[in-house]
Amino acid sequence: MRRILIVGAGHVGFYVADRLSAKLRKDIRRGRIEVMVVDPQQHMTYQPFLPEAAAGHISPRHGVVPLRRALRLCRIVAGAVTKVDHANRTVTVAPITGPTRQITYDQIIVAPGSVSRTLPIPGLAESAVGFKTMGEAIYLRNHVLQRLDIAAATTDPNVRRRALTFVVVGGGFAGVEAMAELEDMTRSTLTDYEELSADDMRWTLVEASQRILPEVGAEMGAYTVDRLIKRGFDIRLNTLLKSCVEGHVVLSDGEEFDADTIVWTAGVKPHPMIGFTDLPRGPKGHIRCRPTLQVEDDHGVVDGAWSAGDCAQVPDLSGFAEYCSPSAQHAVRQAATLADNIAAVVRGGQPKEYKHKYVGSVASLGLHKGVAHVYGFKGKGLIAWFMHRSYHLMRVPGFGRKVRVVADWTLALFTKRETVQLGELHDPRRPWEEVASGKFPDGSS
Repeated sequence: MRRILIVGAGHVGFYVADRLSAKLRKDIRRGRIEVMVVDPQQHMTYQPFLPEAAAGHISPRHGVVPLRRALRLCRIVAGAVTKVDHANRTVTVAPITGPTRQITYDQIIVAPGSVSRTLPIPGLAESAVGFKTMGEAIYLRNHVLQRLDIAAATTDPNVRRRALTFVVVGGGFAGVEAMAELEDMTRSTLTDYEELSADDMRWTLVEASQRILPEVGAEMGAYTVDRLIKRGFDIRLNTLLKSCVEGHVVLSDGEEFDADTIVWTAGVKPHPMIGFTDLPRGPKGHIRCRPTLQVEDDHGVVDGAWSAGDCAQVPDLSGFAEYCSPSAQHAVRQAATLADNIAAVVRGGQPKEYKHKYVGSVASLGLHKGVAHVYGFKGKGLIAWFMHRSYHLMRVPGFGRKVRVVADWTLALFTKRETVQLGELHDPRRPWEEVASGKFPDGSS
């Protein structure tokens, strides 16, 4: 039996495993080939739905795909790969419980994806939150709604101002969509708070470059800035976050203010796991790949090693850029080519090169608002928002999941979204510990 080992179950790992399961179904059932997926999380997160989940448009469960149910022909290992020794075709896996183990393989796909790219900014680690996982999205939703409760309950204007000040660092898709969706949610929720008004809120977007949403083009990016400013957003271009110690925000343009909410979406970098492999890497730490998605070194193809997605340096044959950008659009399409190439190689065929012309991008700016630049068409407002939802509905895996997402969206047309915050989810044992210990926060027992 030949083993195809997939490291990571993100966009690349999941779609490669799913496609390989279909293409090699007979060989898998007959025990000739095993497709193994190793990931500490037992689900794939469809990241474009994070803003929708944070804003309450869809259930968080509908934005994730359980691996064992979706990849029934694959062997799922719950653990983290801590070392890849490709010279000996062996990986070291740390399971979620128990001692580490060695797993051998014939072909390996290294696709752990990326992590947030942080900078040595004072206070960033302690005061900010990322926006790459469903857990972070739901935490942010609860945190933002809790700020409204704090602002309504306090009589101190400084506490209220701080609670209602929200800062998002990074003007890419993640930052703009997260900020727009959350502001849309809080504006709707404020109708239930007679103590507060929309004018009490301050939403600040900090972007180091001179434009936001570069993927949708300069014209649509400028339109986005204009629409956000008209909604009351404070857009700071060519501006850096210098410090945020204990929530005290200091910007490079000299302004300082306090904020309870700081969201960091300023780019990504390859997952640090690839630093524990013997595979060749490029100048920015990505795994070096040929257009066929085979790993290469200075002497040619590294036999049996493949990579794609955010952690890979893949030449862009379309000429749009030198290398493919770290986007879901490339990751999903690279996964299809990668699966086809592996299926061809194990059957004695030849791999094909990945070439995908960039078709454009769509972005949501809140309910019924969006921008789009697709195949030369430039859309804005309702039509762009509809294009955004339609595109991601087609891409999310599984017919049942598509139905559930459509059901969420349809119900939202006739009912108000649920805006209750469940902050206790982030510390669920506290009530029990207080009761069990007999000690309460006020010191009584």
